[in-house]
Amino acid sequence: MNAPLQGLAPVIARHSSLVVLGSFPGVASLTAQQYYGHPRNHFWPLLGAIWGLDLMALPYAQRLQQARQRGLGLWDIYGSCQRQGSLDADIRDAVFNDLASLRRRAPGLRLVAHNGGESARAKCHVQALGLPVVQLPSSSPANARWSFDAKLQAWQAAFVQAGIA
Repeated sequence: MNAPLQGLAPVIARHSSLVVLGSFPGVASLTAQQYYGHPRNHFWPLLGAIWGLDLMALPYAQRLQQARQRGLGLWDIYGSCQRQGSLDADIRDAVFNDLASLRRRAPGLRLVAHNGGESARAKCHVQALGLPVVQLPSSSPANARWSFDAKLQAWQAAFVQAGIA
């Protein structure tokens, strides 16, 4: 068996009021060592539309800086796993990140949002923190059931709820 894949470090500031939890980075994200690194993923375009910024024109470090400044944190529910390819359905032997540390990492956290169904499978772990939790439609290009505009509407509602839209 191959060594487990290792996820990305959390991008969470003490003043983060919303944390978006993905499942586990796909191949493009792991290769680039960037959250939502696949060029067709809607994550950064969604944030850009919510905040009125062309985030895709910015280097990755500046995208993260914008997210942090605006109170958005990024992390994944799994810290490591076995997987061939990028599909959530192929995740095996997953090990959870320390989700209980979210309150310590971001004392002013108002809302946790799961980016898609696989992430939302950990909802009970996150709800144990006593925070509001929502499930958003996946920003993945594999989620073709939702149009960009429908995703934007759902994502924007969560950002408004967290006070960062």
